[in-house]
Amino acid sequence: MLAQRIACFSLADIRASAALPAFAAAGILRSRVGIRASAGLTALAAAGVLLAGCGPAGERPLQGYIEGEYVRVAAPFAGTLTKLAVRRGTEVAQGAPLFALERENETASRREAEERLRAADARLANLKTGKRAPEIETVAEQLQQARAARDLSSANLKRQQQLSAAGFISSAALDDARTQLKRDEARVAELAAALATTKMPARGDEIRAAEADARAAREVVAQSEWRLAQRAVAAPAAGLVHDTYYTAGDWVPAGSPVVSLLPPTNVKVRFYVPERELARVKAGGEIALACDGCAGPIVATIDYVSNRAEFTPPVLYSKENRAKLVFLVEARPAPAAAAGLKPGQPVDVSLR
Repeated sequence: MLAQRIACFSLADIRASAALPAFAAAGILRSRVGIRASAGLTALAAAGVLLAGCGPAGERPLQGYIEGEYVRVAAPFAGTLTKLAVRRGTEVAQGAPLFALERENETASRREAEERLRAADARLANLKTGKRAPEIETVAEQLQQARAARDLSSANLKRQQQLSAAGFISSAALDDARTQLKRDEARVAELAAALATTKMPARGDEIRAAEADARAAREVVAQSEWRLAQRAVAAPAAGLVHDTYYTAGDWVPAGSPVVSLLPPTNVKVRFYVPERELARVKAGGEIALACDGCAGPIVATIDYVSNRAEFTPPVLYSKENRAKLVFLVEARPAPAAAAGLKPGQPVDVSLR
């Protein structure tokens, strides 16, 4: 087969090879030339045999390469890198720890927020429960004393009225007895209201204000916990650790990537399709990949077809130069097959 491919000459070569026997047949070349003509005939016959074996060649695969979309993992806050839990080339699962930054300040802030939350909850509970039992008992005892004083004033007033009717006391003394009773009755009413108040919770507005303070304290705790969690970063997806950019002890600026991951779902193949083959590719279609060391063909699904030509020569479009137009196409293999492919690896692409 290799000899047949090498022997596939152009039509001009065949005509050039056929020229010698044509002259020989005309009698122009004689004895020595006749020998050369016989050799030419032999060569022509051999070329004819080789050309018969050439036939139409099979479809040549397109050249492509593997590319990865890396996930660069960073922390939103700056700090000293205290722990790097992964190395380049290792596989990590989703949620696995990647690195940690210093967290003393965030830990202290969370403790402060938790203490403030406990204080706000305690104030709210105090407003909802009313006075303590000893305080309520004190007011109740004062009410009992006031009632006893009122009863005494009432009895005194009755005696003063009897004495006044008999003419033994003046009207002024009777008025004093009436005033004393009224004062004691008011004292009893005051302490009765105070006792009822001590058993009631605080006013609704005060309780609502305390509830708002408690909610705000909880939000502060949530913020502190979130900031603390950002100091220890886990893998957002399972994949290969492509590279690490810092070592333990380095100062990491805010937002600077520390680890780059390559999930299998982010592996894709890029290749260029000639303009004449563009109608054969569309999003959702499938292609077959072949590479050195691959066990067999790998099926990939096309998810992107460029809408413009690339590497276009600076000439007007024509039937002759349209063959120079190529279009970028991207396809993604299944995650199981993508795990064995490496970015930059060349592949052969066969259209289906």
